Amino acid sequence: MVVILAVVGVPILLSIRESFFRRNDGVDPNTGLVQQGDQFVGLGNYTAVFAENATVSGMWGPMDRFWNAFWNTSAFTLVCIILETVLGVAMALIMSKAFRGRGIVRAGILVPWAIPTIVSALMWKLIFDEAGIANRILGRQILWLADNTSSFWAIVIADVWKTAPFIGLLTLAGLQTIPDEVYEAARVDGANAWQQFVRITLPMVKPALVVAVLFRTLDTMRMFDLPYGMVGPGKYFVETLSVFAYDEANQTRYGPAAAYSIVLFIYIMLIAFLFVKFLGADVVGDDDVKAVREAKKRRRKMKTITSGESAT
Repeated sequence: MVVILAVVGVPILLSIRESFFRRNDGVDPNTGLVQQGDQFVGLGNYTAVFAENATVSGMWGPMDRFWNAFWNTSAFTLVCIILETVLGVAMALIMSKAFRGRGIVRAGILVPWAIPTIVSALMWKLIFDEAGIANRILGRQILWLADNTSSFWAIVIADVWKTAPFIGLLTLAGLQTIPDEVYEAARVDGANAWQQFVRITLPMVKPALVVAVLFRTLDTMRMFDLPYGMVGPGKYFVETLSVFAYDEANQTRYGPAAAYSIVLFIYIMLIAFLFVKFLGADVVGDDDVKAVREAKKRRRKMKTITSGESAT
């Protein structure tokens, strides 16, 4: 708990405090001197988040820069998670089969996930360069790294390539807990491969799969490395909330940057809550905790009943 407080709690508290201040700019009308230090503005930075600020033109047309980054973040999360889940489950199914060279295939599938994200960003930046291999294979001149729709899909491809193996790895762990006897009984009953997948594999692998999708969702919502490393800052077709907050801090607007970060933090917490509440993502051993609590309640109830009978 001390370590968690030091590396998580303290930075969050300092960010919340910073979001209540704004750097003084301009000249003091009373003294004629340049203003120094920070000024307490309360919730002013948060109200400014949802006010009409600089209008930019991106994937969703002209709109406020914050909302453009918000919708970019949401779109990246939705598209990447769907593709990564499909490919990850397919990878897990392949890796779970017994065939010659399975170890090499497993290692090869996990290589992209092991590469640092910024290294992947630079690698894909070379691939999607105007004279890169992607355009040579397609036989077209597509400006993947310009500020356009193609840059959005370039980020999606790079992210799916890198992190689909993560979902595959956790799904594989869930697949290995399914007894072979279950599939043998299903085959005896005449179930085909699709029926086995829908009625046996998916339900039994759901706990591991939901946790994997939750982790990837939270990770994608704070995406920074790929858009910043591949396309760069100030590109509104791929600018996420993390990139936007970083750019604000880079301009020494620490208060607004902290407010943007806290809004993103609340957004992520809301998505995590929905996953746990409605999809049953057991990320902290909730089932075990509930079982212990229920056992304690039963013991207290039995003691009450026993005490009442003794008094009678």
